[in-house]
Amino acid sequence: MNDWTPRRFWSTAQAVPAEGGFTVHLDSRPLRTPRKAPLVLPTAALADAVAAEWQAQGERIDPVTMPFTRMANSAIDTVTAEHATIARIVSDYGGSDLLCYRAEGPAPLVARQAEAWDPLLDWAAQHLHAPLRTTAGVVHVAQSPDSLRILHGLVSDLSPFRLAAFHDLVSLSGSLILALALTRGRIAADTAWRLSRIDEDWQISLWGEDEEAAEVAQRKRAAFLDADRFYALCG
Repeated sequence: MNDWTPRRFWSTAQAVPAEGGFTVHLDSRPLRTPRKAPLVLPTAALADAVAAEWQAQGERIDPVTMPFTRMANSAIDTVTAEHATIARIVSDYGGSDLLCYRAEGPAPLVARQAEAWDPLLDWAAQHLHAPLRTTAGVVHVAQSPDSLRILHGLVSDLSPFRLAAFHDLVSLSGSLILALALTRGRIAADTAWRLSRIDEDWQISLWGEDEEAAEVAQRKRAAFLDADRFYALCG
């Protein structure tokens, strides 16, 4: 087993202006992405957040503690070059959105889902002009091509940096509508995460919580909150 990790070689990490935005210097050395591209960030606030991750490192670098650096690298190295493909992958969640697939029973769970999710689907219909159909069970329900086209357009309009974060928000929650409601100020991040976990929380209330599953859920929640903050810091 190889547990080698790179050592810290710098004293100070700081955000500095750069051509096209802002970057981070480790002492006098500018950061680059894993593919050796200059790490140029769109806002000073995001650069400060990335610099803080590097400054907080100990003797050895721990990438797990650097989610903003990871998302910035992804935005530059992957999303910029594959923007259309990634936008399509993300917007395709609208065709099978979590909020549209309801339990067939028991009645209290059906009611809980309706109370939590119907207002967001109503919001999407009224404010995004993208109504979506719901169904009971897991059999696929076809959505309006017009709604899917509108949702795809909203995702495609995101900058590479915001799309990198938005991808995580959607994939972690299973819902394009939840992510849109969050990033447009309709709901807060903690609320969005809680709404994405209604089915899991119902099962926990019946059978208790598995320790391993709880740890996985906690890691996913932390990643979701990181993605929300990254999105906001993009300006």
